[in-house]
Amino acid sequence: MTHTTRTTEIGPLGPQDRAAWEVLARGYKTFYRTEVPDDGYEEMWRRLRDGSEVHAVGARTEGRLVGIAHYLFHVSAWTADSCYLQDLYVDEAVRGRGVARALIERVAEAARERGAARLYWSTQEDNTTARALYDKVAGFNGFIRYDYPLT
Repeated sequence: MTHTTRTTEIGPLGPQDRAAWEVLARGYKTFYRTEVPDDGYEEMWRRLRDGSEVHAVGARTEGRLVGIAHYLFHVSAWTADSCYLQDLYVDEAVRGRGVARALIERVAEAARERGAARLYWSTQEDNTTARALYDKVAGFNGFIRYDYPLT
């Protein structure tokens, strides 16, 4: 399903989006200082196209892919499944125009369609630009995430 805001169209990614998606995905990973080998992008694209584990939507302005959101569903011990918005990235040239909000709203719609009990995400504490939007559209519940090294 495709949704249109004033100047932004939100919808699924298609094969024609491969190159533009990778530019945005690399921008996201660069922002978070996370290195991914080249073949990691190919593997992620394959998983997104498969659509059974990880899902994606894109934002287009004037036909150009300017934002992406990756999300997944997982079981929860005490409620219905949860939806985790894992990656959200918007091209710097179009930030502040409602693209990220529209992507979040589309993921929320997918979560409702799936019957998920909640939609949640995380960001770095100092990501003040994103947090300004997140504080408007969602509630901060005070949880802090820790990552235990497995390697």
